[in-house]
Amino acid sequence: MKILVVEDEEELLDSICAYLTREGYLCERAPNYSIAHQKIFLYSYDCCLVDIGLPDGNGLKLIQKLKESQPETGNIIISARHSLDDKVKGLDIGADDYLTKPFHLQELNARLKSVLRRRMQQGSNSIVFNEIRVVPETFEAFVAGQPLALTKKEFDLLVYLITNRNRVIPKDNLAEHLWGDYIDGLDSFDFVYTHVKNLRKKIMEKNGQDYLKTVYGVGYKFSDH
Repeated sequence: MKILVVEDEEELLDSICAYLTREGYLCERAPNYSIAHQKIFLYSYDCCLVDIGLPDGNGLKLIQKLKESQPETGNIIISARHSLDDKVKGLDIGADDYLTKPFHLQELNARLKSVLRRRMQQGSNSIVFNEIRVVPETFEAFVAGQPLALTKKEFDLLVYLITNRNRVIPKDNLAEHLWGDYIDGLDSFDFVYTHVKNLRKKIMEKNGQDYLKTVYGVGYKFSDH
């Protein structure tokens, strides 16, 4: 899962990103409004953690822009403000949750999982597509009840494909989702093909159907049509 943390307090930003990375998230950082605005314009995220009081802008305005450009992205406000008005306004414009500083990182992770579960799995602990079942919280995947041994990148790829099933996903979108903005320095996306090939092989070895369709010149689609 790909997370953007928008926070101007450097120590807190470091702590959040280090913790979430250990928990298995792909974590990107934005220490101010300008960088955050640029990132949500260029990249997509599963969830954004947004501080309201940024030095060069208001986090609530950033959430409004996020809702316009990426309506499927979850977002959680993290703020030192205790004002009820701020909380109500944030939830009114589309924030999924509101966490007041100081907070425990374990609580942040629990809130994050809850938001992702509601948005991606309609409240269920599992994502199910025909004979394939994925449990994001425990990083487990099954084909017809048989455990599927996947690398972290293959697991993230499977979750992304299933939650975007029946949509054509460009190869660069897959690369960016798996590697974040580190892809900017890459000359090719050949590694995407490798991950797709390995994932397809592992699913079929468990007698699963081949749902991964190659759309030549564009990317891939995960579909049973």
